[in-house]
Amino acid sequence: MDERLFREGKLKQVRDILLDNLKKCRLCPRQCNVNRIDGEIGFCRTKRHALVSSAFLHFGEEPELVGRGGSGTIFFSYCNLGCRFCQNYTISHLGEGDEVEAPQLATMMLALQKQGAENINFVTPTHVIAQIVEALCLAVEEGLNLPLVYNCGGYESLDTLRLVEGIFDIYMPDVKYSDNTVAERFSAAPDYWDVVQEVLKEMHRQVGDLVVKDKAAKRGLLVRHLLLPSRLAGSFKTLQFIKEEVSPHTYVNIMDQYRPCHEASAFKELSRRITMDEHAEAVEYAKRVGLHRGF
Repeated sequence: MDERLFREGKLKQVRDILLDNLKKCRLCPRQCNVNRIDGEIGFCRTKRHALVSSAFLHFGEEPELVGRGGSGTIFFSYCNLGCRFCQNYTISHLGEGDEVEAPQLATMMLALQKQGAENINFVTPTHVIAQIVEALCLAVEEGLNLPLVYNCGGYESLDTLRLVEGIFDIYMPDVKYSDNTVAERFSAAPDYWDVVQEVLKEMHRQVGDLVVKDKAAKRGLLVRHLLLPSRLAGSFKTLQFIKEEVSPHTYVNIMDQYRPCHEASAFKELSRRITMDEHAEAVEYAKRVGLHRGF
C-alpha cells in the first residue's frame, strides 16, 4: 500500500466513502442499491460485516505469491458472481464462515504477518471492500506493512477500483469468459466480458506489470484464467486481448484444475475435466500471440 494514503489520512477518507456506499450499495457492477448497513441483502448476501471462512498461510498459490513464507490468505464468504461450477461453493454460495468486525479482521492480517507471510491475500474481496479498508485502517496503524493482494473474479466496478487506487499492491483477477452469453448462463453476469476488459486495463494502469524481487511478488498485475471444457472460457480471445490491450508482459496463469463442482454436472458442457490437449492448446496460443510470463 502507498504509505502516503495512511500518513495523509486518505485511507480513512476512502473507508468512510465505502462504508457510506453500503447504505445504497453500488460497490460492484450488480448495482443492487440495498441498504446493507440496515441488514438488507443484495446479490452477495452480505450485510454490514464481512464473513470469513478461513485465514492461513497458503503454499499452493503461484510461486511468486508464496515466496518463502507463504501467502497470507483470507477467504471471504459469498461472492458477487454466481458460477454454476464454483469449486468453493460451500464458501461462495452457501456462506460457510463467521461474521467478523474490523478489529477481528485487522488481527487476522497482523497474525499472518507475524507468521511470516509474504503478503496479505484477500480472496473474493469485491463485495467486502468497505470492510477490508475499514480493517486496514486499524492494521496499518498497528504495523501491517506487507504487499496487499486483491484476488477477485474480475467483475468489478471501475468507480470502486479508482477509489481504492494505491491501497492494493497486486491485482489478481481470474478472467473467466470472453463471451457475455456464456457468462450470463454460467455466472449470472450478462455484461461480464464488457466489464472485465475495462477492469484489466484499469488494474494495469494502477500497478503495472508484475514486479518480483527475491522470488516474491511485490507489485503489479497477475491474471488467472481458468480453462473450461470445450473452449467455453473463450481463452484465445482473452489471451489476445491481454497481449494487445493490457501488456505483452502480463503474468498469466492458465489454470487446468477445473473439475465439475456445485451444479456443473447438470450441464453437459461442464460435466468433464480439462484434457491435456486443451491446456497445451491454450498455452501454445499464449506463446504465439506474444505472451511470455506465467502459464
